Amino acid sequence: MPIHVDDLTLASSSQSVIDQVIKELAQHFKLRDLGPTSFLLGIEIVRDRPNRSIFLSQRQYILEMLERFGLTNANTVSTPMDPGLRLDATMGATTPEDIATMRSIPYLSAVGGLLYLAMMTRPDIANAVSILARFSSNPGIAHWKAVKHLFRYIKGTMDLKLVYRPDNSSELFTSYTDADHGGCKDTGRSTGGYLIKMGTGAISWRSKLQPVVALSTTEAEYIAAVEAGKEMIWMRNILSEFGYKFTSPSTLNCDNQSAISVAKNPEHHGRMKHLDLRFYWLRDTVENGQIFLKFIPTTEMPADLLTKPLTRAKVEVCRDMMGLDKCGIRGEC
Repeated sequence: MPIHVDDLTLASSSQSVIDQVIKELAQHFKLRDLGPTSFLLGIEIVRDRPNRSIFLSQRQYILEMLERFGLTNANTVSTPMDPGLRLDATMGATTPEDIATMRSIPYLSAVGGLLYLAMMTRPDIANAVSILARFSSNPGIAHWKAVKHLFRYIKGTMDLKLVYRPDNSSELFTSYTDADHGGCKDTGRSTGGYLIKMGTGAISWRSKLQPVVALSTTEAEYIAAVEAGKEMIWMRNILSEFGYKFTSPSTLNCDNQSAISVAKNPEHHGRMKHLDLRFYWLRDTVENGQIFLKFIPTTEMPADLLTKPLTRAKVEVCRDMMGLDKCGIRGEC
């Protein structure tokens, strides 16, 4: 029973249990039963029970943001961020004219609104928003142009829904991890990302600048795998509380063979011995049978979109793998 201010959402495998909880709560509080959840915190929820599908959409939220920032009539683009663009802190406002201009531009408000969208239903824009948020202390005109580019992208993709359907996986959830080595021009740090799916749709994702400078692609991928592994262990714990039993390791898909070797084989210690001790946690988790690292090619890696700007073709492929789809409850697209 998650609670947000005065909104309660009840979930149970038994309708009679839900009815009993509502009856007991009504003895202590004045309640209004709105029936099955259809709209919650700006997210529209649509169910297709015959096909065992759930659709999450923030179309109305996007429309309100476009109107709020005066971009309702903007032309659309096909990528969250131009793949050739590399933003850095030197692009911030430095001249009196630029500083005055940026004071009149709602950069923080716009990025904050996009951040909520990226966190809730749109993993495809998580990396772009993460990059834009790095310049909140002193944004420049180039940064604001990138924000407007992202708004034009979500305008053209506002009908995308995060779709959950059964898939052919033998595991309760499927996990992916990826990294972009040295992508930040200001710090030399890498961007790590992970994505966890249940059925066809993403349920957890993250795109974040890593806390240390990685000296190689292997290190960047390994550190990203550690973050993914921590989320996987949390998933196993909470699903265990829900009554699910785990009798085998959960698979973590990675597209870097060297990082997998380091996580599995202690003899590779020499090349990673300078890393902080907390990063060795992944080896223990692999050794005790909770996580199994598996290699997949980059073409099958949806987390690639969480680490760097991609071309239109790659954005569309990753988006599909994340579970984002324009089709509706009866297959209309």
